[in-house]
Amino acid sequence: MAVKLNHKALTLARKLVKAGKVAHDVRDDWSEHAPSADAENAFIDKHGFADFAEWHLGRDDDRSEGTKGSVSFPFGDFKKVHRCAVISLESRAAQHGHDEIRDAARKLLELIDSDREGNPS
Repeated sequence: MAVKLNHKALTLARKLVKAGKVAHDVRDDWSEHAPSADAENAFIDKHGFADFAEWHLGRDDDRSEGTKGSVSFPFGDFKKVHRCAVISLESRAAQHGHDEIRDAARKLLELIDSDREGNPS
C-alpha cells in the first residue's frame, strides 16, 4: 500500500486547530468519537468525496479514487479535530511505517497541546 501524506488534509487540520475547533479528548476516546459509516456516507452525500478526503491524513493513489479505501488516518468528526484521533493515527502510522504521516501527526498534536496551553477551554 502506497499511503502518502494528504497535504490538503494537514492544512485543514492546522486551520481548525488554530481556529480552536478541537476536542481535547483522551487517547482511548476515538473508538467512541469516530464518525459511524452512516455519518461518513451522509457527509459524502452532502459535501462530496473531496471534502471527506480532507478529513484524512493518509491517501493511497493506488486505490480507486473517490472510494473510502483511498483515504486513511482520520483526524476528526467533520466539525472538529479530535486529539484522540491524532494520537491514534500517529501510533498506527508508526506501526505501519508511514513516517511522514506519523511526523505530521506528532506536529499536529504539539500544535493542539500548545494551543490548549495558550487558550485553556
